[in-house]
Amino acid sequence: MSNQYDIAVLGGGTGGYAAAIRAAQLGKKVVVIERDKLGGTCLHRGCIPSKSLLRSAELYAEMKQSEDYGISVSSLALNYSKVLERKQKVVEQLHQGVQYLMKKNKIDVVSGNGRIIGPSIFSPRSGSIAVEKADGEMETIVPQHLIIATGSRPKTLDGLEVDGETVLTSDEALGLEELPSSVLIVGGGVIGVEWASMLNDFGVSVTLVEFAERILPMEDDEISKEMARILARRGIKLYTGAKVLPDTMVKEAGTVRIEAVHNGSSIELTADKIIVSVGRQANVENIGLENTDIRVERGVIKVNKHLQTAEPHIYAIGDVIGGLQLAHAATHEAIAAVDHIAGLEPNRLPDHRIPRCIYTRTEAASTGWTEAQAREQGYDVKVGKIPFKAIGKALIHGDSEGFVKVIADRKTNDLLGVHMIGPRVTEYIAEASLAQLLDAAPWEVSLAVHPHPTLSEILGEAMLAVDGRAIGL
Repeated sequence: MSNQYDIAVLGGGTGGYAAAIRAAQLGKKVVVIERDKLGGTCLHRGCIPSKSLLRSAELYAEMKQSEDYGISVSSLALNYSKVLERKQKVVEQLHQGVQYLMKKNKIDVVSGNGRIIGPSIFSPRSGSIAVEKADGEMETIVPQHLIIATGSRPKTLDGLEVDGETVLTSDEALGLEELPSSVLIVGGGVIGVEWASMLNDFGVSVTLVEFAERILPMEDDEISKEMARILARRGIKLYTGAKVLPDTMVKEAGTVRIEAVHNGSSIELTADKIIVSVGRQANVENIGLENTDIRVERGVIKVNKHLQTAEPHIYAIGDVIGGLQLAHAATHEAIAAVDHIAGLEPNRLPDHRIPRCIYTRTEAASTGWTEAQAREQGYDVKVGKIPFKAIGKALIHGDSEGFVKVIADRKTNDLLGVHMIGPRVTEYIAEASLAQLLDAAPWEVSLAVHPHPTLSEILGEAMLAVDGRAIGL
């Protein structure tokens, strides 16, 4: 049995279903092949469930400080089963929403394991999909164009094998029905620090080990330092420039012991559980790439600026091509790929112009070059920086830690980067992203009226600070 389509999308995660919807809007006949659930990692094992847990953890931590707001709470207790129940309700509601969007846009969805096949009786070129369904039935999808959106999964460390009980990735950690009393997190990137913040707020003793010399090594150095200060002040033990030694791991009596090398010395770490958070790897296996001329380099599919693989009628987007591996980046790539297929002029931003968000307490967000990257690019930079302590709404909100840092080119006044750490910064980093898209100079952004009192005032002030003209500092 075979079916003809204009565009087939292999993978129904955020990038995949966004590509399908965009294609359907352009009048294409579209099919999505998904082996699990529509929504993919972001909806079921990543962004949405983890942020739901983070919100519960944040609220729990804030309620412990209610006396500071003049509110006395006679008893405060954490019911983690209710936390999980709320998380699942959010996921299910959004899952239903994605299913509705497929029906609304008349997109066919085929459930099963899809593999790309080479030239065959169905098509003279590779790119058709053989789908094995749960009941063993086979179906062949024959598209004019194929978009690969198979996503990624957590990386693991050799010797630190994930067992789902003691050694976990973020996938297994989301499935925990009870909170452990202590956790060792291996990896201080975005996922690692988010889990550290969340578990600490839930009352778990947290130790975080990062191989690089600082946590959040891809972010601006000042953001990393401030995040480390905030987390350490909350009681999280941080070891940077440290390497765990997997062959020293010993599991006993419900705990795990492991050694690490830190500052040239060996240290012993003990916890109920270990969460391995060392990045993600692309799902390039068992999807039939060997039947094509598609190239895989450094574990990800190689694409050109239009997201085409070595076979021009086959595109790839999202985590499977590496890059930022963010849900909104995948959506952006999805639209660009479909627009190119349709003969439109795609508007794809470079990776460094895609906003990056970290949902710790307090949050961090950034877009553009870091100060170090800007200098490496040869720019003569000027920097404006404003602390949240100068912002009235931050004091009202009860969280005045952090700052906003703006980086501009001294010669052209071009906006090169904006880096934020502070309350709710993930909500207004988009203004900085828009400013870069429109090539606005810092002084032009400062002309936009930022209402008072709001947290967003800090962005206008930081833009003024680039030229030493901040009003409130």
